[in-house]
Amino acid sequence: MENLSHQDVVNLFLQLAAMLLLARVFAEIAQRFKQPAVVGELLAGILLGPTILGTFYPDLHQYLFMSNPSANLALDGFVQIAVVLLLFIAGLEVELHLVWSQGKSALSISLLGLIVPFALGFVFPYYFSEFFGLADGDRLLFSLFMGTAMSITALPVVVRILMDLDLFKTKMGMLIVASAMVNDIIGWLIFSVILSFMGKGSNLSLFQTIGITLAFTFFMLTLGKIIINKVLPWINKKLAWPGGVLSLSMAFCFLAAAFTEWLGIHAIFGAFLLGVALGDSEHMSERAKEIVHQFINNIFAPLFFVSIGLKINFFTNFEVMLTLAVLAISFAGKIVGSGFGASKGGFNLRESLAVGFGMNARGAMEIILGLIALENGLIDEKLFVALVIMAIVTSMSSGPLMKWALRTDIKET
Repeated sequence: MENLSHQDVVNLFLQLAAMLLLARVFAEIAQRFKQPAVVGELLAGILLGPTILGTFYPDLHQYLFMSNPSANLALDGFVQIAVVLLLFIAGLEVELHLVWSQGKSALSISLLGLIVPFALGFVFPYYFSEFFGLADGDRLLFSLFMGTAMSITALPVVVRILMDLDLFKTKMGMLIVASAMVNDIIGWLIFSVILSFMGKGSNLSLFQTIGITLAFTFFMLTLGKIIINKVLPWINKKLAWPGGVLSLSMAFCFLAAAFTEWLGIHAIFGAFLLGVALGDSEHMSERAKEIVHQFINNIFAPLFFVSIGLKINFFTNFEVMLTLAVLAISFAGKIVGSGFGASKGGFNLRESLAVGFGMNARGAMEIILGLIALENGLIDEKLFVALVIMAIVTSMSSGPLMKWALRTDIKET
């Protein structure tokens, strides 16, 4: 087994230190301006990457991030763990009983908030594939990805925005959260199927992969959830707290991630489903969830978001028209689709607009989706930059636009 050399270890620790330090500084700055920490962490990555550091201090950039392939490989391992853990805590925020309690309204908003942006995201890239950056790949697969990318909502960002606006406990707040939960589960399932079309890392046939994926999803949301609910009290009683529940949660998160990676639909889907099943248990205390959130959000999440900026040059890969087109499709699809779903559920025009703006927040989920597509050769760097910018813009604008739409108080349920 090959070991890291002395210089590789030094280089890896310098990379980790630089990434965490700048991520913390810029996250604090972003939060001072009432923006999500992820915005600051992305900016820290752009500063450390080829866009800024590589342009103005190329020797330093070369030494830190280009001189040791082995250190970079080890860093990539950290980043892979980070993205799996990010989807795990996103799953923890899904409360299935909340989805069921909102019934038809949540289903209407989530489905229309999926179908309309999916249709727009599919049609335009399909008929204007060269403009969107498809060179010689599969046009159908590319368009399916774009449809999925336009339709997924970032649940953690939505929850944070609603809390900031004091709307989380309102009827509208609960409805938006429930709709985003359904949206996330269906969206990630679609993306997992798209990855299986690409045949990445699996010896199974396409139909076998889709069948096992659907069966695994059904199992985790039904029997798996029941098993977890039965086992958790024993873990809390017999093992040290919170060490027992935390270590076993992480272990099963990685097992689920390994299983879906083996299927060829990416590790993140398994981690997300395990998070959903675990987070919905009444025996998974809020304090335990908070410990997991704090650990991942302040250590692993910054490493992932900073690593985005290290991969590509945002200046040389920035295209104005492409970015504007992606922004237009993303705003139109979510606001029209989710807004129409809300109006069918009995909300007035302003409230329906607010629901559309709330569902428009993309954030971390969009970036994770884009990065996986980039690494699998499905999209190019210019489209990835456009998707990252879209994720930042929708996350930053969602709260202010909801506030603008709701100029009168909403009664709590």
